[in-house]
Amino acid sequence: MDSKKLISETWNRFSKTMRTKKHAGLIAAIAVSAAVITSGFFLPNVSSLFKSYDDELGITAESELAEIEDGSSKFSNSIIEETIRKGQSLYSIFIDAGLTPNNIHEITEQLKGSFSIRNFRPGKSYLIEKDPSGSFLCFTYQQSPSMILHVQKDPEAGTFNIWQETFESQNRVSALTGTISSTLSAELQQKKRYALISQLQKLFAYKINFKRDIQPGTAYNILFEEQWVGDEFVSVGKILAAEIFTGNTPSTAYRFTDSKGNTAYYDAKGKSLKTSFFVSPCNYSRISSRFGYRTHPILRKRHFHGGVDFAAPTGTPVYAVADGKVMFRGRKGAAGNMITIAHANGYHTKYLHLSRFSANARRGSRIKQGQVIGYVGSTGRSTGPHLDFRVLHNGKPKNPLVALKSAYETKGISKAEMDNFLAQISVFRSQLEYGDVFVAGLSKTAPENPTVLN
Repeated sequence: MDSKKLISETWNRFSKTMRTKKHAGLIAAIAVSAAVITSGFFLPNVSSLFKSYDDELGITAESELAEIEDGSSKFSNSIIEETIRKGQSLYSIFIDAGLTPNNIHEITEQLKGSFSIRNFRPGKSYLIEKDPSGSFLCFTYQQSPSMILHVQKDPEAGTFNIWQETFESQNRVSALTGTISSTLSAELQQKKRYALISQLQKLFAYKINFKRDIQPGTAYNILFEEQWVGDEFVSVGKILAAEIFTGNTPSTAYRFTDSKGNTAYYDAKGKSLKTSFFVSPCNYSRISSRFGYRTHPILRKRHFHGGVDFAAPTGTPVYAVADGKVMFRGRKGAAGNMITIAHANGYHTKYLHLSRFSANARRGSRIKQGQVIGYVGSTGRSTGPHLDFRVLHNGKPKNPLVALKSAYETKGISKAEMDNFLAQISVFRSQLEYGDVFVAGLSKTAPENPTVLN
């Protein structure tokens, strides 16, 4: 009897039994028989469907072992870390990575506004990622501690995408206290906080000559803000409080914001530190020639000298002594490289014999008090590096030393604000005494290498 006839006959018996609702035992037996016959008919065909099936990784059964890649697979992307060499450009790096000039043109067009060539320096590292065939996929460069630049290729479209990975920064209040062993700048350099020196020079320009007044043994306290990304130091921020003990009475500076939102620096008595002029337009070692009549060191003739000569090494920064506008910048005969700045109330200042100019001090530009406008030199008729500094009032030369010392001071703390100011000083001093002291030297944790697969 063939299988089809057997199934038909069994079904007829089952149907008849169901209609009479009898012989329950027979019904169970017939059901079991049908299951056996049916399974014998279908199972070979069903099982054959699974014999050749495997998943995306070639697995055919739950008990089968899967391959664990060891990182050296021929199908893996390769990531190579390189260091920028002297004379190397972004163009040459991309050419070495296998990109065409047209590719690089497309990339540089997108990079405009998001990439600073100033941060592209020899010694810094970058990553190149390539696919298994060796084709370029991604260029990764850390522009700053808080930003990573990615140039990523879309393998399917063949186009390039520029994107920046940024890390959230955190502001911290830090303190440095100590005793100077040589100079304050060397002290800050040793503690990797040299950027504080320019702020300190501006704050205390009216009170301290940093080359003459600060000697070994001078004590200092500095409270300031810092910017960090994770455990990595990024930069220093504003000074909150500073105390330098050059004599019996310390020179102090405290940052305070009044009820109207005005922020300025004051000494311990609430007297403003900002004046219309600085004591000196540069940090000098000595005054080599004063205002008035003298015998010229080169011409050997008695003549009138309309300025003051500050002797300083070539390259010493020169600061604008007050807010103003650059009226002249260029070569001026025996004066050499010179800058003239117009200030309020009919004042003009001149800076002679400069070795070079600051890029930000262009003719017609507005200058802030303390901004670097150039650098000490010996151009023009000069016997050595120095700054010839001059002050004119309504066109007439004035003794710069007298003009600077007589500069008026802005208003100090009002009586209504004094209690708040003293309370703020108390907080600053507490932070200086008990606050954490952050200094460079913390271990830097390198981020994981980002890839186009992330």
